[in-house]
Amino acid sequence: MQIDQEKCSGCGICIPYCPVQAITLSNKKAHVNRTECLECGNCGRSLVVRCPKGAFMEDPDLYEGPRAVRKFFSDPMTTHVITRTPGRGTEEVKTNDVTGRVRRGEVGFGIEVGRPCCGASMEQVQKITTVLAANGVEFEDKNPLTHLMSDRTTGAIAEQYLGEKVVSAIIEFAVEEERLSEILDILKNVAKDLDTVFSLSLTTCFSDDGTIPVMDVLNQQGLVPRPNAKINLGMGRPLAPATREGGN
Repeated sequence: MQIDQEKCSGCGICIPYCPVQAITLSNKKAHVNRTECLECGNCGRSLVVRCPKGAFMEDPDLYEGPRAVRKFFSDPMTTHVITRTPGRGTEEVKTNDVTGRVRRGEVGFGIEVGRPCCGASMEQVQKITTVLAANGVEFEDKNPLTHLMSDRTTGAIAEQYLGEKVVSAIIEFAVEEERLSEILDILKNVAKDLDTVFSLSLTTCFSDDGTIPVMDVLNQQGLVPRPNAKINLGMGRPLAPATREGGN
């Protein structure tokens, strides 16, 4: 984001709304640190910040280079050019009854790097993706982060994006239920080397008796899931079988 210095009155109303403190006051004017700015657009929302002078504007070249990923991964009001989906991820469990992205006997992972409150650089994201790829993980094709990889088999992010920072980025994939504990151990280990945080979400199909099949593993791992989960009621018309073998 940019600030029209001729319009800015230096009132400072915008400063608390920046999630990474990229806006500061100097010489009675507000200034944006472009290195830290994530292009989330909070400061420019007239119904949020209400800048009295309308001084905020987007960089006219924002969408022309690698910096565009900051916008697509940080501003939920944008639609990603690859997935055609608003936000930084996919619909995940919300449309799983139709897409069959996660089937019976599988666990879907959504690792949101930078959430809560910290943000993340693509270098930090790559630390996780390369370790996962080395352990045989195949990343979700419809996730926008996957399309930033120069090599999906290694999890390497394309070099031109490594210097970019975002509010958060979601690493998405699915594995067999039997690998759940293994993947959780991998994530616990890689978390020790990160300069940011991540939130972990899991997607799984209910068992026939209505229980959640991964709860025992989570308890053994010392992980307590939040009770306010997203529940897919299965009312959509399936476009894929419920199992990889084609069963219901």
